[in-house]
Amino acid sequence: MLPISQPPHESDEGISKFDSVRGSRTRTVPPSHSGDAGYDGESIGNCPFSQRLFMILWLKGVIFNVTTVDLKRKPADLQNLAPGTNPPFMTFDGEVKTDVNKIEEFLEEKLAPPRYPKLGTQHPESNSAGNDVFAKFSAFIKNTKKDANEIYEKNLLKALKKLDNYLNSPLPDEIDAYSTEDIAVSGRKFLDGDELTLADCNLLPKLHIIKIVAKRYRDFEFPSEMTGIWRYLNNAYARDEFTNTCPADQEIEHAYSDVAKRMK
Repeated sequence: MLPISQPPHESDEGISKFDSVRGSRTRTVPPSHSGDAGYDGESIGNCPFSQRLFMILWLKGVIFNVTTVDLKRKPADLQNLAPGTNPPFMTFDGEVKTDVNKIEEFLEEKLAPPRYPKLGTQHPESNSAGNDVFAKFSAFIKNTKKDANEIYEKNLLKALKKLDNYLNSPLPDEIDAYSTEDIAVSGRKFLDGDELTLADCNLLPKLHIIKIVAKRYRDFEFPSEMTGIWRYLNNAYARDEFTNTCPADQEIEHAYSDVAKRMK
């Protein structure tokens, strides 16, 4: 699990104390934060929800520390803080927040302009793009029946194609109403434009997990013709906010070693 702490900022508007955010992951991130330990008990473990929050904090420019915690030997103080709760969770002024969506809303509200950048999307559709991909992947990777694999794979591909179509469809602000040239394919880097948003913080960690796990256990790769998804991932891999909050590939594979069982 990952504990994240930020020292008080006298000048922070509306924030006098950022106690901690805890989640699950392994690895070190430039600012400083804490999180779930990996299977070695030290490195950052696999948890897309924790990475989501780490990315938000990094994009906000908040200084935070990551301290990895082995959940198999969870310290008593953490058990007392949020009994029965797995990371990520956050404490602020003595109040414990355990819902990831609520934590995201809280961070966006408290870490607001002009001091901190707004991370919300400009286009509402970006928030729901790819929202069914991870569920289709989960069904695909958990299936153990060979004769059903094709169906689950088709369902996953259908969800991925829908996401790919969105990423390749020009957004309204990419289209010049006064231009005689039609833009057939979007050239944007991320879901909502050329900058990372809350929508990306939610989707990218999951998409990365799918890429690693599906290849390792089902020899499945995103089709090369899904240019929107590949452009999206490659642009994400060029950003420190994403790559430096990712767990090692081995951590992700290990997390699914008992989930992705051999098909019969």
